[in-house]
Order: sequence, then C-alpha cells, then structure tokens
Amino acid sequence: MNDNQKYAISEYPDVEDVYRRLNALISQPMHKITPESMQANLAYFDQKCSRSKALTDEAKRYIPGGVQHNLAFNYPFPIAIEKAEGAYLWDVDGNRYIDFLQAGGPTMLGSNYAPLREKIFELLSSCGPVTGLFHEYELKLAKLIAGYMPSVEMFRMLGSGTESVMAAVRAARTFTRKKFVIKVGGAYHGWSDSMVYALHVPGTRRLESKGIPRGATASTQEFFPNSLADLRRHLIFNRLRGGTAAVILEPLGPESGTRPVPFDFNRQVRQLCDEFGALLIFDEVVTGFRVGMGGAQGYFGIKPDLTVFGKCVTGGYPMAGGVGGRADVISTFAAGLGGTGERAYIGGTLSANPLSCAAGYYALQEMERTNAPIIAGRAGDKLTKGLQTIIEKHALPYVVFNQGSIVHLETSGVMLLDLHNPLRLLKELKPRKHMMEEMGAAYMAHGLITLAGSRMYTSMADSDAIIDDALESFEAVLSSTARVI
Repeated sequence: MNDNQKYAISEYPDVEDVYRRLNALISQPMHKITPESMQANLAYFDQKCSRSKALTDEAKRYIPGGVQHNLAFNYPFPIAIEKAEGAYLWDVDGNRYIDFLQAGGPTMLGSNYAPLREKIFELLSSCGPVTGLFHEYELKLAKLIAGYMPSVEMFRMLGSGTESVMAAVRAARTFTRKKFVIKVGGAYHGWSDSMVYALHVPGTRRLESKGIPRGATASTQEFFPNSLADLRRHLIFNRLRGGTAAVILEPLGPESGTRPVPFDFNRQVRQLCDEFGALLIFDEVVTGFRVGMGGAQGYFGIKPDLTVFGKCVTGGYPMAGGVGGRADVISTFAAGLGGTGERAYIGGTLSANPLSCAAGYYALQEMERTNAPIIAGRAGDKLTKGLQTIIEKHALPYVVFNQGSIVHLETSGVMLLDLHNPLRLLKELKPRKHMMEEMGAAYMAHGLITLAGSRMYTSMADSDAIIDDALESFEAVLSSTARVI
C-alpha cells in the first residue's frame, strides 16, 4: 500500500465487514426517529426558518420545485443560505449550521477561504471573470494538475463534471473506434443522456431515462457493483460486437464510495481493460484532491487512461470540470485544429475562464501547502469514530465508515437496495427514502447540514472542537430513534 501520509485515508475500510453490517441493516425493520421527536424537529423549521420557507415558497412560482439544484431539495422544505465561512453556514433567518455538505465536496479548505478569495479579487480587479480568449492561468492550472497526477499528460478544462464525463466518453469512442461504454450500476456520472442509465439503483437501466431516446443509452451498459465476473461477461460479449471503448467508475465505489470497492478492485479492472483493449476512465469528481493531491488513483497506485475532474478542481468556484489523461487520447479534442486524426468535438464558451482557472490554481496550491486533504481526513476519522461510539452506546443497527474526509452514515440503507431483491426494492424504497429525508431534517434541526442525511464531507476547517460539537448533535438525534414494529 502507498505511503498514506500523502493521502487522507489513514486506514482503508474493511469492505467485507462493511457489507456484512449493511446487509444486516436492510434485512431488518427500520429504526426511525420517534414520532414525538420528529414532531419537535419539524417544529424547528416552522419556528426558526420562516424566511427560508417564504423565499422557497415564492421561488416555486419561478423555479421548478423551488430550487435550482438537487442538493437543495431538503425535507420539509429547502433552507436558504445567506453566509458561508470556514466550517459553518448561516441561513437567512440567522441560524448557524456545521457544514458537512461542503457544496457537494469541493471546499476542502473550508467555505469562502479568505486567502483564495483575495486572489480572486485581485484577478477581477484587473481582468474580469471571462474574456473568451486564452489566459495564462489556463496553462498554470494544467501544469499543476499534471504535476500532481502522473496519469495526466494533458488536461482540458470544462464547465462541470457532467460535461467532463461527456467529453471523456466521446474521446474514448473516437480514439478506440469502439462504441460500448460500461459503468457500475447505481453510479452517478452526471446527467448527460448516455449516463442517465442504471442511476442510483443497480439493475434499473432506463428507469430514470425519461425524455432520453433509447438510442442515446443503447451503447451504455452496467455491471453490478464489485462484480468482476459480470464486467468480464460484458467485455467478452462486446468483443463479438466491435469491442468496448471504455469502462468508467468511481475508484472508491459508486456514490463517493457508498458501495465501497475492495482495495484491489481497481487494479483488477485495469487488468481487464488492458486485456480487452478498453480505456479505463476514473471519475474523480469527488475524490480528485480530496483523497490526496494525487487523487484516488495515487492512493491505489493505478494509472487510468482518462480522469474526469469536477468540484475540487476550482476549490468550490464556478465552472469546475475537466478531463486529463493520455496525450494521444486527449489530443482528439484538438484534431483539425493543429492536431491530426478524427476530432472529438467539445465546446464550452465559459470553460477555462480566468476566474475558474485562477481559483483552481491557487486552491490546489493552498491545499498542498496547508496539507488540507490530510487534516480533513483526520476530521473524518474523528467523526467516524465518534459516530461509531454513539451507535454502540445506543445499540443501533446503523453503519458508519469513512474513506478519509468522506464519511458515510447509513441509517435507512436505501442506497443499498437493488434488483437482486426486487420485492424488497418495491416495498421498501419509498419508506426507507423518506426515513433518510427525516434523518436529514433532524440533523438540520440540530445544526448539522449533511448530504441527503447519509453522507458527510469534512474539510480543513473542521477542528476537534467542531467535530465534538457535531457529535453532541448527532447523539441528540440518534438517541431519539426506535425500531419500527
């Protein structure tokens, strides 16, 4: 294993034990917040969040659902945030929260990090956010990323993780002249037509593909999480039909490691890709720089052909995305513009704007200088150990584990349902999903913001004192649960 002092993961989870505990969780009745406690939690929103409710109620007249991003769809209604600083968020009613959402993962330095903010102010005073032409920070950022990740020989900046996945898939198909792309069932790789397939729940294929023609997903396939045998079957079958262009996966497992992979899994996938002539694409939208400056690929010691970036690549500033990897594959983006061969067309007028590239350049430098991934990882370790103590103290069936600064707290187990047991999926999907929503609301009522009530991202700003405060709030919530009879 690698020198883990360079990476946020101090100890890789015992994956076999994690799945044993997760299977036990979903094999029994739910352990929910009691009705009395849930009533008190919901009263918090009525009494303390009136301005948020008024704003989001009005927003429903102009915005579908009242918010512009899925992360903000919180139960019982979205909370409007007014201020962000370090480890905290404040809503428009003046309530303060410990921020374990971290904008979905990118703010490793903590929210609104002052040294980075000052650099952006300097840029805006002289250049402005966008020019439409080349800026030196494009080069500076590309060189910096290539220095951190040996697999990145060239880097093309884009506007989001979704765009970056689209570009990576297009480059893979152009370079290999093959069409099939295989993903892990349940994984989220953005919302492009070809990737809204087997979304969130393994085995569901086109269930979420409303508005997407069948042809758009005809060359996308899924294999069940962690099943190398299933992946091999797809690769063999595809070889008879022209071959596989790429296998795309999150190196920690789907949904930021919610279904964690065994430590040796990525090496074996790399071997299968080499055997069948497919490119390996790592989706490091979350793990890139959060696991360490070398990404999850550095931690595992695996060299993908292409790497998808997002979120962390600009330190939380807008237009965060990009594709890095082998020069011969990435060069397909430039074919016809000084390049050779067939061209994989990509665009994006605001991609690689001066603001985004400067933000990324200085954020990554600050993350390296401050050792932010390691500090955030230690906070994740402390949070996980504290949650485990609470779970054992109250004899709860819940499962907590972490990969450095990515902390998973499974209480309802909804993310572990799949078509291996379709009757359970149909019967329990909605109630377990609602339980997860209730848990998220209860955490928020106690001053904690999480991702969907089941995932937390820690940052450099999360001191021991902040984690201790958070654990007090978590205990208040978790101790108010009871088994559903």
